[in-house]
Amino acid sequence: MKIVGVSCSARKEKATRYALDFCFRAITEAYPQISTVTINLAEKEVNVCKVLGHCAKKLTCGQKDDFNELIPILSDPDVGGLIVATPVYMGAMSGQCKAFLDRCVMFRRNGFLFRDKVGGVIAVGGFRNGGQEAVIQSVHAVMLVQDMIIVGDGKPGAHFGGTLWSGHPEGIEHDEVGLETVRSLGRRVAEVALKVAG
Repeated sequence: MKIVGVSCSARKEKATRYALDFCFRAITEAYPQISTVTINLAEKEVNVCKVLGHCAKKLTCGQKDDFNELIPILSDPDVGGLIVATPVYMGAMSGQCKAFLDRCVMFRRNGFLFRDKVGGVIAVGGFRNGGQEAVIQSVHAVMLVQDMIIVGDGKPGAHFGGTLWSGHPEGIEHDEVGLETVRSLGRRVAEVALKVAG
């Protein structure tokens, strides 16, 4: 089984990518039988959806950008879960995140390919309470439209997902409270994905 993670920051190797990598380490430590695949949108050109209609009947997009190379990764039947990690921009998900999620409409149009995949979300804000939970819920809404199974960070907190503070005075790697939510989210996504797979 694979779990795909999408880092939706425009900045390479910064806080959002750190959070996703930390999440994936938690998964592979707890569930070594699961492999992880990272999509780093900072290295990709993924334009906004232009409603060209090419994807209405087949898994293809008329736009000539990097999203087309992501289609085989995301449609792989071995994928059991999807973790979306986004920074908080102006109280909302990043533009890269919104563009990516909109382009994923093709998986809904072509047989609901994300149905019963387990979805989890990580949000990284510049402040401890910088809109992370609102952003997570907005990504959850997209996952619901895809007919995914949404999980939060499970016990002991059981909140919406991973919520990190990039503005921690000592750096994000010292945000122990946030890192624990990310660790728990990863393990919860993996746990439920394995249960769904039977």
